[in-house]
Amino acid sequence: MSKLFETLEKKLEKSTKHIVFPESMDERIVTAASKLGASGILTPVLIGDKSAIKHRAEEVGVDVSSCKLINPAEFPEFDLMVDTFVERRKGKVTAREAREILRDENYFGTMLVYMNQADGLVSGAAHSTADTVRPALQIIKTKAGIKKTSGVFIMVRGEEKYVFADCAINIAPDSQDLAEIAVESAETAKLFEVAPRIAMLSFSTMGSAKSAETEKVVEAVSLAKEKNAELLIDGEFQFDAAFVPSVAAKKAPGSVLAGDANVFIFPSLEAGNIGYKIAQRLGGFEAVGPILQGLNQPVNDLSRGCSSKDVYKLALITAAQAE
Repeated sequence: MSKLFETLEKKLEKSTKHIVFPESMDERIVTAASKLGASGILTPVLIGDKSAIKHRAEEVGVDVSSCKLINPAEFPEFDLMVDTFVERRKGKVTAREAREILRDENYFGTMLVYMNQADGLVSGAAHSTADTVRPALQIIKTKAGIKKTSGVFIMVRGEEKYVFADCAINIAPDSQDLAEIAVESAETAKLFEVAPRIAMLSFSTMGSAKSAETEKVVEAVSLAKEKNAELLIDGEFQFDAAFVPSVAAKKAPGSVLAGDANVFIFPSLEAGNIGYKIAQRLGGFEAVGPILQGLNQPVNDLSRGCSSKDVYKLALITAAQAE
């Protein structure tokens, strides 16, 4: 366990947060939930048939007695949940349709969070990103002033910590989107004790190339400063000019970042996704996430290739977001 997560564990020692895991029959989920529950750091909420969950835990060889088990079919407030969901969807679904939709564990789990019967949700081990994010956008929705959610990775290697965004959600963000991502990423960085120094990335540094793509990033810098004048942000930068002081001195003399950025905003999803995986596979960084930001309450998405350790870590992050 890296120092980053040891710090999170200490922060959450006296936490009373409940984190929902809709995929309770997945070995990785039940293993992580067992460990989290036993640690007392948080209370895992496993969704599904209680006897089936207990049987699955026995098969895996773990104890879920410290977890809370909820079977949607036996949930005493299901009628209230249906009414609340219909109201939240503002007439887009009928009560009959809502009852069918809420049989889906992701929708049911997200409603538990929305109804304040849990503090956050972690899914995605057996579901697609869309299956996890769609209920969150329909029910929890984005914070006031935020149009879109975005996905960040915390890149960890030893004592090094960096924030990469957006690497998971928005395919072709415009200037407004990039500005929102920058502002939200700064807040996410603080959660991990990273004092945000934000670089808006491109294939150009400070006008070395001119195109619609580079101008989009330049505009995003201005928009982000309008949203939060206290942000330490600059761009557009090629990555080396954002990260290497000697290169920054040549390519971007006078920049407030001086080649010492720690939050990197990519101009497109393809760039962000490729970038974090290169850092992970060639650079030896641990990629933690994607962490969804911009929502009113925390919901986070696992990779379907995740390990039980990944589940454990993302649950810690979700609980910390709820704090």
